[in-house]
This record gives sequence, C-alpha cells and structure tokens, in this order.
Amino acid sequence: MSMTELTHTPDWVKDAIFYQIFPDRFAKSDSLEKPTHIEPWDSPITRYGFKGGDLVGVYEKLDYLQDLGVNALYFTPIFMSAVNHRYHTFNYYHVDPILGGNKAFFKLLEEAHRRDMRIILDGVFNHASRGFFQFNHILENGEKSPYLDWFRVYGYPMNAYQGKPNYACWWNLPALPTFNTDNPQVRSFLFDVAKHWIEMGVDGWRLDVPFEIKDESFWRQFRTATKFPNKDAYLVGEIPSEAQEWLQGDMFDGVMNYQFTAACVGFFGKGRRDEYMISGMMGLPDVPELDAPGFAHRSKELLEIYPKQNALAQLNLMDSHDMPRFLSMVNGDTRAFRLATLFQMTYPGAPCIYYGNEIGMEGGRDPDNRAPFPWDQSHWNHDLRNDFRKFIQIRRENRVLRTGEYVPVYAEGRHLAFMRHLEDKRMLVVINAGDVNWELNIETGNYIDDGTLLKDLVGGGEARLVDGHLRNWNLAPWEGAIFKPVVV
Repeated sequence: MSMTELTHTPDWVKDAIFYQIFPDRFAKSDSLEKPTHIEPWDSPITRYGFKGGDLVGVYEKLDYLQDLGVNALYFTPIFMSAVNHRYHTFNYYHVDPILGGNKAFFKLLEEAHRRDMRIILDGVFNHASRGFFQFNHILENGEKSPYLDWFRVYGYPMNAYQGKPNYACWWNLPALPTFNTDNPQVRSFLFDVAKHWIEMGVDGWRLDVPFEIKDESFWRQFRTATKFPNKDAYLVGEIPSEAQEWLQGDMFDGVMNYQFTAACVGFFGKGRRDEYMISGMMGLPDVPELDAPGFAHRSKELLEIYPKQNALAQLNLMDSHDMPRFLSMVNGDTRAFRLATLFQMTYPGAPCIYYGNEIGMEGGRDPDNRAPFPWDQSHWNHDLRNDFRKFIQIRRENRVLRTGEYVPVYAEGRHLAFMRHLEDKRMLVVINAGDVNWELNIETGNYIDDGTLLKDLVGGGEARLVDGHLRNWNLAPWEGAIFKPVVV
C-alpha cells in the first residue's frame, strides 16, 4: 500500500449521516429468543440491567432509519460481554448471543450494504474483561500461566474480585484489566481482530479511549493493519480534547468531535443550560457560554487546526452514550436543539445522531442517557423528527454543505450567518439564536452575484440579493434559514 493510500480518508464519510446505536436499548425483536431475566422494555432504567435490544431488532428498523435519511450506523460494542454496554469484552470474534450472535450481525451487515448504508463498530483495545481467555488463564494458573505478559500483574493471587487490584486495570476497575500492548503477541492479536472484521465487511472502527495506550506506534501499526484490506475503512478515535497529533494522516481519519459539541452547547445553550448536566459532559474541563462572534471563531478554528481531509472526516456529534443528551443539557429547550441540529447538518464533517434524539428523547447522566427507544409513537416529538428529516435531506441533496468551504460572514450578538462554497456552488446559512426577531442586513461579499434570487430551503420564501446584501427578510427567534441560489 502506498503512503498516499495509507493517509487517505474515506470519501464516503464526507457523505455520511451517522446514527449511533446502543444495541441493548434501540430495538428488541420478538423473533429472537432471550434469556428469562430481561427487564421489561418500558420499566425504569437501571445501571446494570439488560433490556434485551438486539441486532435483529435493528434489522427490522432499517426502514425507519432509511426514512430518517441516515446512511451509516455506529454501534457501541457488540461482542460477547457480561455488561449491558459491552465495554467488558471477553471474546472479540463472537457477537453477543443476546444480540443474536454472528448470524444476526452478518444478516444486518448484508442488508445495510444492500441499502448503501455503512456500519462501523466500537473497538475496545485498551482493556478486556476478567472473562477474557488469557486473563482468566492467569487467574486460574497464577505464575504458571504462559499468558503472564499479556497483562501487567504485580502479585499473586490476583485480587480480581476482592480487595485492591494488584494488576493494571482501567480506572482501577478490577473488571477491566488493561492489555500489555508492549507485548508483540498482544499487538498481533488485536490487529488480527481489527483486520478480521474489516475483511468480513465492516466499514470501520470507532476506537475507545485510544489515549490510554501511550505508544503511538500502536495506532500507526493499527492503521496499517486495517487499511491494508480496505483503504476506505474509517478510523475514528475517542479523543475529547483537540486532536492535532492524532490527525496527521498516520493514525486516525477523524475523532469524536466533542470540541464541536462543547461549542454548540456553549452557543445554542447560552442562558438555558443545565450546569449540572454540562459538568458531566465527557469530563471536558470548560464549556464556556458563547455569543455569535465567539462561536463563529471557534467553529472556524476547529476546521483550520486540522488538515482539510481530516476536518471533513470528523464525527460531529451533539451527544453520545457517555454524556447527558443535548436536549437535557439545554433544559429541554426544543428550539435550541432544533437550531443546533440545523447547524450540525450544514457544517463540515460527518453529522452523528444519537439514537432517539430525533424524536426528542431526554436523559441525564448514565443510565438515564441510555433509555430504551420508545417505539410507541405517542411518545414522539413528530415536529422535531420532521425537522431532522428535512435538514438531513437538504444536506444530502447539496454537496456544497458536505465538502464546501465554511466562511462566517456575519456574527453579532445572537445572530450568525455563514457561507458554504464549492466551485460554482454557494449556499448561505442564517441562524437567529436570540429571543427577538432579526431583520436581516447581511453583506455576502463577492460570493454571490448581485440580483441573485435566493430560496430558503427550510421555511420557503425567496429573497433577492441587492448591492451585495441580503435585506428585507425577517427571521423569527430561534429560527434558521438555508438560502440557495435559484437557477433560472
């Protein structure tokens, strides 16, 4: 594989609308037999209980997902595990039987690909579980185990269930022993796992806590191993901070863009934030409130600090399974969430929707942010879902919104306008994140010719550009417009 191929970011990601699924909580199929001790779907959420969601259920909801407009699915871990979130992996080659096993996954993968939908999996390669074979072998055999150097063990017998753990484990949690990734055998095992699933047709990996593996050569080798069978495999790292060192073409294609999340919470949530919820936002130390000038600067900066191909491959999310839902962070203000979503769908990078956000699901810290999807439509915010569908459709129908340049042209108070341009295509996005009407008077520079008729793709209506300005347009509080030149 050439160096160009190795540093290449997948083109399909630029066109992707991701949907993050927590498998135990999205959909449960009646056709799949389950163990007896499964919590009822509609019962109160518990931290450790299993609701019994499965991959057959996801398969049965592909029409719903396709109708929403998503074309890529990101699953939190699906491999065999003893916890509902499955970050405690004990077999990397077998999908959890409660989810339907390998058979259900491959059926889902085949059907998703038939619909031109991609699937990426969550790779937990920093740590395993106590049930992982090699670790369990040490538990059973102590110093006589041939797998001693797969982990960092400091004493025997191992305190795996009682007392302070005497082996390296993630966050000092005895259930999560960390791999000794300095061991070539460990590296070979983990790279083989990653490569295997890519060869099986998986479209990429979301990589859990990669910063915990301190040797960057691990991730460079990982990239080579996964890109060799498929140069278009998407590698996205869980990096909460700015990620320049990770996005230089030799490790990840993009990261989970929590800096984008923080900026959106700071701007769209100003004056309506739940500070307790925000303090639980991926452990980010600072989520400052922003007016339009600060938000315009930060949103531009988050593109400029990375190579362009990596900026376009960022996973832009409003929230995830690791933090309170965005709607809860803004105290249930649907207008703020709707407007933030409009921005998400018109900003460079791949948007990612956390399951249920489109119908107005709320949820605080774990486990409340992992509630089962309410398939009874009486619990849905249908207006919000329709807006999600509309914004997604607009993005998918206009390449300039996916890969065009991003240029803020107006930022004052709670009012923001930015241009997206690509070759001869232009679109103007206008956002009123304030509580009073905004009579537009926006200078568009040389991006759009005078006299051009612009159509608002969100609310309808047309306006003409005069003397380089968009005037005589009134934008209501907490509304946005996406203007596209009318081709006569």
